Amino acid sequence: MRTVMQNRTPLSIAVTTIAALAAMPAQADGTPPPTISVTGEATISAPPDLAQIDAGVTTDAKTAREAASANNDAMGKVLLALKSAGLSEKDYQTSRLSLQPQYANQNRPGPSTISGFRATNHVTIRLRDVTRIGSVIDAVTAAGANDIGGINFMVSNASKLLDNARAEAVTDARRKAEIYAKAAGVTLGAPVSISEHGAAMPVLYRRAAAPMAADAPIAPGEETLRVTVGISWEIKATP
Repeated sequence: MRTVMQNRTPLSIAVTTIAALAAMPAQADGTPPPTISVTGEATISAPPDLAQIDAGVTTDAKTAREAASANNDAMGKVLLALKSAGLSEKDYQTSRLSLQPQYANQNRPGPSTISGFRATNHVTIRLRDVTRIGSVIDAVTAAGANDIGGINFMVSNASKLLDNARAEAVTDARRKAEIYAKAAGVTLGAPVSISEHGAAMPVLYRRAAAPMAADAPIAPGEETLRVTVGISWEIKATP
């Protein structure tokens, strides 16, 4: 009797294991549930409330000392003009400074010779009132700035606007998913994945062409903030 019972024990365990496996849900084999995957988009337009101007002074002279000295004097006047215009010192800073030799006979055979030196000093100016762009350009050019590199328009509260766009993008994605589900004769379940496509920038820039004259009209227009999300929903058979 003892020998018979010992021989039957492994068989009993095997039968019990098979019955337990048969009772487990079909998803236990690691197969993912069927899904519908769509992308949702949303855009929000907003007028820029910040502007950034690149202004500089370029000076040529026979010697490096003369070029640097003349450039320092001219840039000092530009910085003084910014201060006189009521800008805070934290809203403008030096962004580029260089002193380079200039060469003669560069397009002819033979060694090039130094014909002089060029000093360049650029300052980046941030304006918290875009309506002042024209007057600030007037001020710096009158003070001696002879290189206006361009204008960047910015939206300061872009992060909050992008959050609103994200919610709208999710709503748009669900609308599309429901259309697909209805056409396919299935029902949407819970979302199984949500991802944001691309980089939704918290601050957007748009560069305008450098004005041909200090009193050129400036039109800031509007910035468009865009968000795209991808969402997958589990789908179920329609009852």
